[in-house]
Amino acid sequence: MEDSLEEKQVIDKLNTKIGIKGLLAKDSINVERALRIYDYEKKLKKLQVQLIKMQASIIEKNERVIVIFEGRDAAGKGGAIRRLTERINPRHFRIIALRKPSEEERSQWYFQRYITKFPKAGEIVFFDRSWYNRAVVEPVNGFCTEEEYDIFMSQVNDFEKMITQSGIKLVKIYMSINKKEQSKRFEDLKKNPLKQWKMTSVDESAQELWDEYTLYKTKMFDNTPESGIPWKIIMADRKTSARINSIKYLLSKIPYDKNREV
Repeated sequence: MEDSLEEKQVIDKLNTKIGIKGLLAKDSINVERALRIYDYEKKLKKLQVQLIKMQASIIEKNERVIVIFEGRDAAGKGGAIRRLTERINPRHFRIIALRKPSEEERSQWYFQRYITKFPKAGEIVFFDRSWYNRAVVEPVNGFCTEEEYDIFMSQVNDFEKMITQSGIKLVKIYMSINKKEQSKRFEDLKKNPLKQWKMTSVDESAQELWDEYTLYKTKMFDNTPESGIPWKIIMADRKTSARINSIKYLLSKIPYDKNREV
C-alpha cells in the first residue's frame, strides 16, 4: 500500500507544469531530476511569498537593508540574486554590480563609490560583489597595491560598524564552490552563446589562481572580529540548494511578520 501511495505521489508531481518542465529540461528524460526540480520550484515559491512579506515590512518601517553576495567567479551569485528579487516589488530594491573604478573613483576614498549606492528608506540594495573586491579579487589579480589592501583590511570593520550604527541592516553571504565545479561552469558558459559575455579575463585566470583566491578568502574571513558582521557561507555546488539557502538566511536576518496577509 505504501509503495502504491508513493508511486501516486510521484505521478502527481510529474503530471504538473513544473513536473513536465523538469522531465523536458534535458535531452534525456530523468525522473529523479524532474522530481528535484518540482520540489525546488515548490520550495522557492513558498520562500518568495515570505520575501514579499519581508519587503512589505521593510517598506512600512522605512528600513534600509544591504545584502552583499561574494564568492568565486561562476559561484552563482547573480542567479541567487535573481531568485531573491524576481517576485518582490521592483520599485523598492536595486541590484548593484559595479564596473572597475574610473580614474576619478580611484583618486577617492575606496568606499566612496559604494556609499553612493546605499539604500534609501524602505529599500533593499543587493551588491553582486561589493567593497570586498579589495579583499580578494584585487590583490589576487594585482589590481591594488599591498598598501591599499592593508588599508582596506584595517578599515573595513569600522566601516561596517558605521553602516550598522546608522541603522542599516547588513547581510553578508559568501557562495562557495569547489574547483571542479567552477571549471565545469566555465566550460558551460563558453559553449552557451547567450552567456559567453559573462566570461572575462579575470574568469579565464581563476582556475590557475585558485590557491591564491583561497588564501585571500581565508584572510577575509579571519579579519572579521567576534563583534563584527558575520559571513554566511553557502555551499553552492548545487545551484538550487544554494538559492534556497540564501533566501532562508536572508529571511532569518530581517525581522518581519511571517503570518501577515499579502
